[in-house]
Amino acid sequence: MSTMRGALAAITIAIGLVGCSASGSTTPGPSGCPTAAPTADQAATITADAARAVVTTSLGTFSMELYPQAAPIATANFAALARCGFYDGITFHRVLAGFVAQAGDPQTRTNRGDFAGLGSGGPGYHFAIEPPADGYGYDAYVVAMANAARPDTNGSQFFIDLADLNNGLDRTYTIFAKVVDGTDVVDAIGSVTVSDPSTGVPVVPVIIQSIVIQPGA
Repeated sequence: MSTMRGALAAITIAIGLVGCSASGSTTPGPSGCPTAAPTADQAATITADAARAVVTTSLGTFSMELYPQAAPIATANFAALARCGFYDGITFHRVLAGFVAQAGDPQTRTNRGDFAGLGSGGPGYHFAIEPPADGYGYDAYVVAMANAARPDTNGSQFFIDLADLNNGLDRTYTIFAKVVDGTDVVDAIGSVTVSDPSTGVPVVPVIIQSIVIQPGA
């Protein structure tokens, strides 16, 4: 294992790139949000008009191309949560410069700082990891689901690669999107001051104000 891979692996273990674990806490989402992951049939319906996600944050707006063909369940789950407002008001609670920016813990909607259990919140359900499809890698600006490297621990949390991590991550994180516009905003998020470089909690919260799912052209 190279020095870079070893260092990134240590960081990955330290913060887990973890979504909600089986024993993690949950925070109810807005009324009308999903209470279970979509089935394959439901995913096909949800993603039929979900090609792009426009993410507005307190630091600006960026757009992501969604990959329903590569990760139908994860993409549909993300789109459904975005459409019901689940992500509105949630922060990027882990920002590790040159590594990842992670968001999706609903507990951060009301607690902006570092706290016990930060990063353990989710939508109240889990679903299986969809291994990255052939031809998809952890390139800079790729968006993947956070999980505990177990087969049933995807939920609502996701991370954006701040660099090429193909040599630093095991292929156990579902790739479901990539930032295609507004990469400068992602770079700004990745450069915020954090309270501790090992945990990456931003001093000034980076808040997701809205995520709008758009159809294809």
